[in-house]
Amino acid sequence: MIFCNFAGTRQWVTDFIRKKMHSMLNFDDIRPYRNDEFPEVLSRLLVDPVFHRVLMNSLHKGEEEILLMKKAMKEVKSIEVFQDQYIVPVINQILNSSSRGLTMQGLEELDKSQRYLYISNHRDIILDAALMNVKMHASGFSPTEIAIGSNLLIYPWINDLVRINRSFIVKRNIPVKQMLTSSKLLSQYIRHMITKGSDSIWIAQREGRAKDGNDSTQPALLKMLNMSNSNEFYEGFRELRIIPMAISYEIEPCGNEKVSELKKRQLDPNFQKTEKDDLMSMVSGLSNQKGKIHIQFGKQIDEDILRRIADEPAQNERLRMLAEQIDREIYKNYKLYSNNFIAYDLYFKTDKYADRYAREEKESFLELTHSRLKLVNEDIEDAMFLWLKMYATPVYNFEKHVLGEITKHQI
Repeated sequence: MIFCNFAGTRQWVTDFIRKKMHSMLNFDDIRPYRNDEFPEVLSRLLVDPVFHRVLMNSLHKGEEEILLMKKAMKEVKSIEVFQDQYIVPVINQILNSSSRGLTMQGLEELDKSQRYLYISNHRDIILDAALMNVKMHASGFSPTEIAIGSNLLIYPWINDLVRINRSFIVKRNIPVKQMLTSSKLLSQYIRHMITKGSDSIWIAQREGRAKDGNDSTQPALLKMLNMSNSNEFYEGFRELRIIPMAISYEIEPCGNEKVSELKKRQLDPNFQKTEKDDLMSMVSGLSNQKGKIHIQFGKQIDEDILRRIADEPAQNERLRMLAEQIDREIYKNYKLYSNNFIAYDLYFKTDKYADRYAREEKESFLELTHSRLKLVNEDIEDAMFLWLKMYATPVYNFEKHVLGEITKHQI
């Protein structure tokens, strides 16, 4: 859920330009909604019975209070006001009730007048990008549009809500014949917004969240981005201005749900999540305790690095090398908490990082572990193994890919 706050005239000009460009390039099926579409979309939302129940349950308000809120919403005439008055307070409420605070670093290295492609690790369905945008807006940065998978748009109200909050659609679970066309359109949209549009773009480094703690960029993502490249490899990726970024949670959002899913996939390679599973993960991610949260922007992918990668003759190897470069930047900027070091020592049966945490912190982590794993209806020993691995992997990746350590341990 993303927001911005443009002055009236500037916003009108921006909307006009975006409307013309999107219409010419036929992005209407995936782009965020504009201000001229907002009244109709809001009207749909306010009469949706499922959205009504979601408001009551998520805001913990009674029927009368919700009706008064919806009456006030009817008076809102722009996306910017809607975000300022309703979305931002909700995100701040979530932070206050389920975290120990959010910090962000690296903005000082970014140019407010530029548009960037933020490629991020992905831990929570909704909050990863929403938290980034709330914090960036407070620092005076322009809006960032957010990629969201169509598999999550399981109700019409979700589709409407995310698209009036700066989200664009990544189509998933479509026939193979349509996938190529859809991927090319998505690639064109992202490149168009970075090079000629008005907003930066956030996209996860992989399809779906990292459930085992291993934040790895899929070369397929970079292949999709390159589909709209009419220049050489170097020039095409240089103009995207890629900024790797890392979001780190002290307590894994939906940690027990992730462990449960991993276990089910081990037992049944053909296991498929249901729409209900995705919805429950979205709800849990918002309400579960997260501890401290940190967002770190890495350095833009260096032009010299891109030139060196471009010298590789094989296209697939270039994409793999670029993915590894993005990964290293994410691993370097991932904030490692005491829980990560504790889990590493427990997972590998070592005391390598014993000086990084206190006995009380270890006891607290174990208490958290046992309470969360009670919710996993699987073998507790296997669940513990997966839980510790999820927390230990970021430490392992930092050792191996940033420090270059050669270790006998294998995650």
